[in-house]
Amino acid sequence: MARKKGTILVLATGGTIAGVGEQGNIAGYRPGRLTADELLKDIPNIEDVAPIETVQICNVNSDDITAKIWLELASIINRESKDENVKGFVITHGTDTLEETAYFLNLTVKTAKSVIITGAMRPATAISADGPMNLYQAVCAAKSPETEGQGVLAVFADRIYTARAVTKTSTYQLTAISAGRMGAIGVIRDGKVYLYETTNKPHTSSSEFDVSHLDRLPSVAILYFNVDASKDLLQFAVDHSNGIVIAGAGAGEFSLDFGKIIESARIPVVVSSRVDDGLITEDMLLFKNTIAANNLSPQKAAVLLRLALTVTNDKTRIAEMFAKY
Repeated sequence: MARKKGTILVLATGGTIAGVGEQGNIAGYRPGRLTADELLKDIPNIEDVAPIETVQICNVNSDDITAKIWLELASIINRESKDENVKGFVITHGTDTLEETAYFLNLTVKTAKSVIITGAMRPATAISADGPMNLYQAVCAAKSPETEGQGVLAVFADRIYTARAVTKTSTYQLTAISAGRMGAIGVIRDGKVYLYETTNKPHTSSSEFDVSHLDRLPSVAILYFNVDASKDLLQFAVDHSNGIVIAGAGAGEFSLDFGKIIESARIPVVVSSRVDDGLITEDMLLFKNTIAANNLSPQKAAVLLRLALTVTNDKTRIAEMFAKY
């Protein structure tokens, strides 16, 4: 049967939005138990917004999302976006790693069609579960011409965020998915999108990253610096990874012991910060063989470094990518 014009594809991966627990309770649930079809049937009149087709990619806690799942999502979106009857895409996802998946897709999908990612902080069986509204608003956003060409966007609790800026800022609040000090670029009210800002960073079709031929990504380790941080762990990571991201203290700083290992490493080392807000530029770097993460968090710096390593091992070229994306 042919798809209806204006179809929204809902790609489900599990997470809290699909979680089930003791009726009414918020904690102690099992994520990734309901299917996409089960989630949608609890949203009144969702089919009035747009024709919907579901694809159950997986049904896992987002801590079990892998690069293989990322590549599958990108492949499906890139393939199905060529269908003129497909209007846009919605991805349901756990909140723990939602920002990483969003940023990866933002740099690897090759379409101007709307790609929206959403999730929930409360399981489907909780009192006042937030999943149904978030999913409804995500479908509305995917249908809206306002979101076309804006890259991958996250919709959560009435607000719209860019994939580059979105982050999780709380372990429990319904507004946990936000963008920190960067802020939302728009809001949704009664199913209507109000977009006020756009990003000037390259994304989707303007990105140089092509993962269509890949079945895996390079390995990148994130090392968190703290007082007396183990240099042995750092050396192990250097010996067993294609690249390293350091979650440094303050403006990306770390010990002299760390610095000696990093300067002798033959792999690229990106310096980010364990601080929630800030900027690390090339002129702030204190050691050789390091690349500034700009304002990317350690986890997003790791996403970009993994993609950069699919293109080049040249550290100067990778540094240019971090300044660009």
